[in-house]
Amino acid sequence: QVQLVESGGGLVQAGGSLRLSCEASGRTSSTYNMGWFRQAPGKEREFVAAISWRTYYADSVKGRFTISRDNAKNTVYLQMNSLKPEDTAVYYCAATRTLGITIASMSYDYWGQGTQVTVSS
Repeated sequence: QVQLVESGGGLVQAGGSLRLSCEASGRTSSTYNMGWFRQAPGKEREFVAAISWRTYYADSVKGRFTISRDNAKNTVYLQMNSLKPEDTAVYYCAATRTLGITIASMSYDYWGQGTQVTVSS
């Protein structure tokens, strides 16, 4: 069992930055591949970024967001720069035992509770 706790969300103006953190705990949590997803009101949950031995990003955030991990701290980060109002959503981190990169939410085994990101125009 792996527990995930996100933090770092908040309200920011367009063009600003936020860094989300996801602390993992539980058995062998550092061996899981990790992803970030988001869900805006009235929309389906969508893939944002993932990290295994490499990283992968949704086109909508490529060049603006950076995913990273610190295995010593069992923490995954999502650095979000040049934020836009359309980035407003609840952001979730997730862990998967799937090898390599996967963007399908159904492939992820554990989820955090989410953290709200609101970008004002």
